[in-house]
Amino acid sequence: MSTFKMLSNLTEDDRPENDGKNTKANLRRMARSIALQTLFESDAVSHDPDSVLARHLDDELITEETASFAKQLVTGVIGNLEDLDSIISSSAPNWPMEQMAKIDKNILRLAIFEILFDNDVPVKAAINEAIELAKSFGSDSSSRFVNGVLGTIVAQRLRRNNKFPA
Repeated sequence: MSTFKMLSNLTEDDRPENDGKNTKANLRRMARSIALQTLFESDAVSHDPDSVLARHLDDELITEETASFAKQLVTGVIGNLEDLDSIISSSAPNWPMEQMAKIDKNILRLAIFEILFDNDVPVKAAINEAIELAKSFGSDSSSRFVNGVLGTIVAQRLRRNNKFPA
């Protein structure tokens, strides 16, 4: 079973925005954390994702750009949920979706959306961000699992398209 840390429960050192720099990467990491918490809660207890996201955005002191990116991620994942879950299922056939840890599943959904649907972030950066989310929010094995599934997905897409990621 995965361990889920609420962003508000992270120590000052763990919080992605508190390294003294409000770089675009840090703001986007914060948005991913908020999006992940929203998707997890929506998946775990069937709360409305828009309401959950609004609550998370109200709880955090974030920039409009960060809020906008978090909204884009949540909306994108929810809007492509069937396709994302189909991709995960075909890339991790030994792990049925209903048996997969909810936090891992939602990290994968987020990363796959960024890699295959959004295309705004380099593939390596999206994978690295997903691994960091898995280390922060998942179980001890989550980062390896997420890395393996995303590696499989990227390799499959590369074989199909005969191209390599940035």
